[in-house]
Amino acid sequence: MNTALSIAIDEAFFQARKALNEEAPTEAFSWLERAHILSQRMPILHAQSHWLMLRAGWQLRDLRKVLSQVPRIMAALLFSKIWVPLGNSGRARVSAFAPMPISPELQRLLHGEMQ
Repeated sequence: MNTALSIAIDEAFFQARKALNEEAPTEAFSWLERAHILSQRMPILHAQSHWLMLRAGWQLRDLRKVLSQVPRIMAALLFSKIWVPLGNSGRARVSAFAPMPISPELQRLLHGEMQ
């Protein structure tokens, strides 16, 4: 993993955890979407993004958000190295199988290009 990507993933998880600790789950979700997209090919980090989304859903008292993350955690652990829908935000409101556009910034990070 390139340094810029590693730093971006660490920052996204740090900010998401900070938001969750401050009980700001909506803010956490925007950081978790970023972490999810950047870590999709890394099973442990990918599953971690879904676990934290489950926690954010719990803080929101949104059963749909909580329950949708359980199978995604398992799938992240089992399939991240085989296939992922690139750019997918990982949220309950989108299909777990739908690829989504990736911002130019995240594309540069994923492809190891300097900004």
